[in-house]
Amino acid sequence: MSASFRAKTAFTAGELAPELLGRVDLRAYETGARRLRNVFIQPTGGVTRRPGLRHIATLPGEARLIPFEVNAELTYLFVLTDGLLSIYTGDVRTAQIAAPWTGPMLPQIAWTQSDDAALILHPNLPPQRIARNGTGWSLASWPLVREPFHRFVDGAITLATSGTTGLVTVTASAPVFSAGHLGARLRINGRRVSINTVNSATVVSAAVVDAPLTGTAATASWDESAFGDARGWPICACFHQQRLVIGGTRDLPNRLFLSRTASSFDFDPGTGLDDEGIDFALVSDQANAIRGVFSGRHLQVFTSGSEWMVTGEPLTPSSIQLTRQTRVGSRTDRMLPTVDVDGATIFASRSGQSVHEFTYTDLQQIYQANDLAILARHLVQGPRALAYDARSRLLHIAMADGSLATLTIYRAEQVTAWTRQETDGLFRDLAETDGTIWALVERNGSQRLERFDGTLGLDAAISFAGTAARTSLAGLDHLEGRTVGLVADGAPRDPALVNNGAIALAPTARSGQAGLLFTHRIEPMPVVAASNIGITTGPRRSVTITFRVLDTAALTADVGRGLRSVPFRRLDLNRLDAAPEPFTGDVTLGAIGWRRGGLDAPWRIEGDTPLPLTLLSVTTEARTSN
Repeated sequence: MSASFRAKTAFTAGELAPELLGRVDLRAYETGARRLRNVFIQPTGGVTRRPGLRHIATLPGEARLIPFEVNAELTYLFVLTDGLLSIYTGDVRTAQIAAPWTGPMLPQIAWTQSDDAALILHPNLPPQRIARNGTGWSLASWPLVREPFHRFVDGAITLATSGTTGLVTVTASAPVFSAGHLGARLRINGRRVSINTVNSATVVSAAVVDAPLTGTAATASWDESAFGDARGWPICACFHQQRLVIGGTRDLPNRLFLSRTASSFDFDPGTGLDDEGIDFALVSDQANAIRGVFSGRHLQVFTSGSEWMVTGEPLTPSSIQLTRQTRVGSRTDRMLPTVDVDGATIFASRSGQSVHEFTYTDLQQIYQANDLAILARHLVQGPRALAYDARSRLLHIAMADGSLATLTIYRAEQVTAWTRQETDGLFRDLAETDGTIWALVERNGSQRLERFDGTLGLDAAISFAGTAARTSLAGLDHLEGRTVGLVADGAPRDPALVNNGAIALAPTARSGQAGLLFTHRIEPMPVVAASNIGITTGPRRSVTITFRVLDTAALTADVGRGLRSVPFRRLDLNRLDAAPEPFTGDVTLGAIGWRRGGLDAPWRIEGDTPLPLTLLSVTTEARTSN
């Protein structure tokens, strides 16, 4: 019988897909795990129980969360619901404004920011601008200076006018007009008219803007507003080199529009001078409906079928170049913003089964789209929201099934590790403001605004603190009728039933928290013992398992005898005693049971105690019978 010691010192490969259970040859097999649930992986390799979620508000329905940062000290959260804009400063709603969008529009809403204003876009909605107005806020349509024009119909169709100034009647040689043309502009021989009335599919009344028109005779030299109810509004936008870049419209999904330099709402291409507007189409051998534009080292364009690089220093009508880089494609069923992580642009693929980082290689001078989820494909199923916490280096992605996949990404240390977060509900949307991760969570059929809070160990939670002892805790109306977990004066207590929005505290407490319990789970990959002639197949028994923990207040583990609460060692090494304070050090447990191969793990950590837990490493002493 031979003895062996195996130390697991890092979890930097994260939770691995079941397809990798046989890939013992991979380095990821040693640094990965079979299950990592409701934990975060630290860039240094340890595993920490995730923080709880603080309840902020119950929302009237489906929502989109939009971060808005004026500066490092002043950040806001915009919550878009059906016909309403709510603005939060910290945990407090400070403003509410009637809005033109509807609930069904929310999944396809995009946004970008310009100084102290946010621009909101949807292909069926005039673009909106949210701006601070003194101590208040305003919401209005974009103040377009000059819109771009485009010819949408057959080039043989002509227009004739009844006059050259004032109000005129415009007659088309074939049906081209619809009710959506009301308020749109036509450009006839380079002169603009604004449509006041749509009389029929061939006749409109209009006011001459650039008087006088060049004549009244029928002409094929005309085009119409590229933006409008008739042809659709912009899909997405960003700012690049002092230009507002618009990526596609409803009827021109593959076209880019760049504003005049330093004049964000002027898209007139003029005579093609360097600072004037630019517009062009992405032409290739596949569909390229634009799904995102991003300002990085270059202007990056993400479409339904591929990814593109737009170059030009600076971008001018004569210097601009467009080059397709990769063929991954982006989601079309929902507008997902891209995320910058250390110079790489993260985006979700069209398939909904992968997440890629779009990075530029100086050697080849091209972009590559590396798949970040190749080892954890089972966790990435239909991304619907992304948010990146740069301080903790955690990328959170809400999935279609309501779970939350979290990626610890630290390229310098070669850390790309996935875990899965679960709650008594469904994660529906995410946003990040100044290191705070906000979540839209669906619980019991209602939408809740919550945020991750490192001081909490429960979900949908509220907390209390004071000098006087309390006999009850109110403010739990959002959990009416539910049984909630409770931590009082630093110690977990038995779950309590919420009645009339409150729970009783017996004995009394001066501080604590109440909310929904969630279970964390840490389980390594199955052990495969190898010898110089291959894999050892004889029976194997774990003798002792040593957990090294950091600032841990509660630990429940299974080392062969079922889940048991682990006591922490104090000064007397011969005595196991419960630690009232967070413990740092080693805890050694005796294991039991012989195993011959199989997929069983030698140990498992699992529990719902709402107290801190950080696992640094695990050392297993085993005996093998040859």
